[in-house]
Amino acid sequence: MHKDFEEDAVDAAARVLETNWTGRYTVPATGLYPHQWSWDSAFVAIGTRHRTPGRARAELVTLLDAQWPDGRVPQIVYDVGRDDDYAPGAEFWRSATSGLVQPPVHAWAAWLVHCSDPAGSAREGFLARLYPRLARWHEYLHGPRAGAVGLPVTKHPWETGTDNSPLWDAALERVPPEARTAIRRPDLRHAGTGERPGSRDYRRYYRLAEAYRDAGCADDVPIGFAMVCPLFASVLAVSELALARMAGALADAGGGAPWGVNGSAGTGADAGAHETAAERVITAMDAHLWNDDLGLYVALDDTTGERVRRATVNGLVPLLLARSLAQGRTARLLATLAGPGFLGGGPFLPSTSREDPTFDPALYWRGPAWFNMSWLLLRAARALGRDDLAARLGEHFTVAAPEGFPEYADPDTGAGRGTRRFSWTAALTLDALLSNESEVLPVP
Repeated sequence: MHKDFEEDAVDAAARVLETNWTGRYTVPATGLYPHQWSWDSAFVAIGTRHRTPGRARAELVTLLDAQWPDGRVPQIVYDVGRDDDYAPGAEFWRSATSGLVQPPVHAWAAWLVHCSDPAGSAREGFLARLYPRLARWHEYLHGPRAGAVGLPVTKHPWETGTDNSPLWDAALERVPPEARTAIRRPDLRHAGTGERPGSRDYRRYYRLAEAYRDAGCADDVPIGFAMVCPLFASVLAVSELALARMAGALADAGGGAPWGVNGSAGTGADAGAHETAAERVITAMDAHLWNDDLGLYVALDDTTGERVRRATVNGLVPLLLARSLAQGRTARLLATLAGPGFLGGGPFLPSTSREDPTFDPALYWRGPAWFNMSWLLLRAARALGRDDLAARLGEHFTVAAPEGFPEYADPDTGAGRGTRRFSWTAALTLDALLSNESEVLPVP
């Protein structure tokens, strides 16, 4: 990539993040998404650590300040003054936060942020401050959210981060497309109807959200949707390993954390507990989510016990854990990634396999290329020494700046889709261009 192009892209990405910074956190996009989103802030912190590590730390601290007493990190922290700009808002949830969650990339993000500026992190007591909160978050996922096979269950498609993926189609068919709440679609002011989930989908989304809200967001009340997602489980395992690094660093510093696993001090013993938790997640994924015909991991319906035989980018994300997967799985995943359904069928990584009958290059998670998915697999490819695949995945970020840092892109042409000046696209472009880390979890 040309050096001048890289410098221009880095500067343009930094300007997007500066515009979307509120003084306490970064909104995903000033129009369509005017609040703080959970995994968005984690991705934003990963990118902003390169230029403003103090702001990256503040991003995560602000998010975790909204943590619930049960340990969950909410999907959305609302700016209640802008409740009309996004639906459903704080009024729907009867709370300043959503009761739902999102994929647990936070501990991984926190470790990367720490590694980028260990001195500043130590000066602010960043790890000691975040470690206990992140440990409680993971305990919630391993506890109230654990499903029948021991992996965390998502209670709503919005919790998966891949809202309308075909992985959820069969389960959503059981949900009546009826809601008591009047459904507003401010999102359609920022993206065309062919790029967003349809009204029937939204009626089901609202029906599920109403049921969960009305149950007091209790996880032991069935609401008609309970899915195990390979993306969600994979980043939980990576984040458990990140927590192990944090606990070890705190123990080496001599202070420990004020609260660790099961109320302990956040010591070397906790590091072992987090490593064991990661191993349990990986073992359960290998046992219950692998589909040999498709050559990737799939979702599991916790209600029926059935695997969902659909090939999506979610099922490739376990490549982040390549060295711990069952024998032969890494080679199969790499072949699937390089194959005709994904990178072998076009220039950019689609969210749903090109060979899946639901593939649509324009429609949200049913085909478009998402920059966070390309980043996750870029990280995995670099760690495996697959420079060929890393180069292919890195090409996605060359279209980010010219297309105005779109939410997602056409997997064949790179044309921007969804809203523009999207924060995680800008942040992960920064990381893709500026990071020289060759490990999923680097050391400071």
